[in-house]
Amino acid sequence: MFPTHEKNKVELLGYYGSDLVHAQSAWTSTSRDLTEEKIGRVGKLLTMLASEGHHTPFEKSGLHFLVTVDQATHIHLLKHRIGVSINGESARYKELKEDKMYIPYDWSNSWSIKLREYAEQGNKLYHEALEYFTPILGRKRAKESARFFKTFNSQITMDVMFNWRSFYHFQQLRNSEHAQVEVRQLAQEMLDMVKAIEGNPFELTIKAFKL
Repeated sequence: MFPTHEKNKVELLGYYGSDLVHAQSAWTSTSRDLTEEKIGRVGKLLTMLASEGHHTPFEKSGLHFLVTVDQATHIHLLKHRIGVSINGESARYKELKEDKMYIPYDWSNSWSIKLREYAEQGNKLYHEALEYFTPILGRKRAKESARFFKTFNSQITMDVMFNWRSFYHFQQLRNSEHAQVEVRQLAQEMLDMVKAIEGNPFELTIKAFKL
């Protein structure tokens, strides 16, 4: 079993919205007034909107996560995204003192040890280069160039926020058998956390998108 810092992590910080928020957004074009009859039609409405590609009402919700991931997963989060807000640790602005790393769970023990040792050597050189170059190049340039010693399994922490439309796009793209294992696991954990929100506020939306 690897230490916690050698795994990718995700936390649901908070959310805004619900099935009813999505439905009311769609009803804005006619009437947002709610009746028992309309509330009873929310599931059918959301299924119709999802299946026919009328996804704008689903932009009215928010899902806010904090993730700590390897560099490959970081890139997967950034690439091909639609309507996703991301802020993350920057090695340009601060020294990465924690030296977080990811070790693939499906590697043999001997190769896990090799990768850990390789990453630890890179981390050691990162700090040595930062100290050495600071008086020569200045602190800013020393930080942004010393990070070249960081390995691809180095982890950074990011603040990620989706609306439901962008979350569905992310799930389609990354919670797929064609996606890299690490980002697929992250996407599934995010979905599981949304499904586990107390009161299940997105139950009908999840069913509408068949997630």
